[in-house]
Amino acid sequence: MQLHYFPTPNGRKVSIALEEMGLAYEIVPVNILQGEQQRPEFLEISPNNRIPALIDWTAGGERIRLFESGAILQYLGRKSGLLYPAEEVARCWVDAWLFWQMAGLGPMAGQLSWFIRVSNIPDRDERDYAYAIHRYRKEVKRLYGVLERQLAGRSYICGEYSIADIASWTWVDQYNEHVGGLAEFPNIAAWHTHIAERPAVKRGMTVWMPESDGGWSAAGNAAQIAHANPNPKL
Repeated sequence: MQLHYFPTPNGRKVSIALEEMGLAYEIVPVNILQGEQQRPEFLEISPNNRIPALIDWTAGGERIRLFESGAILQYLGRKSGLLYPAEEVARCWVDAWLFWQMAGLGPMAGQLSWFIRVSNIPDRDERDYAYAIHRYRKEVKRLYGVLERQLAGRSYICGEYSIADIASWTWVDQYNEHVGGLAEFPNIAAWHTHIAERPAVKRGMTVWMPESDGGWSAAGNAAQIAHANPNPKL
């Protein structure tokens, strides 16, 4: 099994799941800082030129291609029989929370991070980012409220630890400071800490980093945003 990977929240969802499930895999780095996600051989696996992507093979030798982290997590859950319930009622609930993250928490937190970084570009017009930061921060805090309520009286989102937890955890881990941290969300804070202590999570968070990052961080920085989007308007 090959994981085409860069250490972003979506990439780390899959590396954590693979470690939790004990599946053998090979990391194939896709250095998005150097544009490797645009290479034809990667686009053949991931037409949307986004990481992560996964290649596996059936028992008969047929190649399986997967892109989109949620689809990959579901596949790994089916393959391993772990962290993804076999019983339909429980599986549907895990799916619902997985897609809640895919459609809401991830995109909204990502947009908030982007515009916060835009605001740190010297001489950038405040009109380029002020309303967007307000809009996305409000929505991300609303989504945190949804997760906070769901975790009331529970250790994990769906009762038992699952791919739904892994999917949301990487985004909360990386971006919670953008909404002022977790002090306002004690249930999320306890959940985040508990998962962070899992040995497989620690391994999955550190499977690969670029040799030269040029000042890169997983959350990005203003210089990278300016380089990626040199026009004065987004």
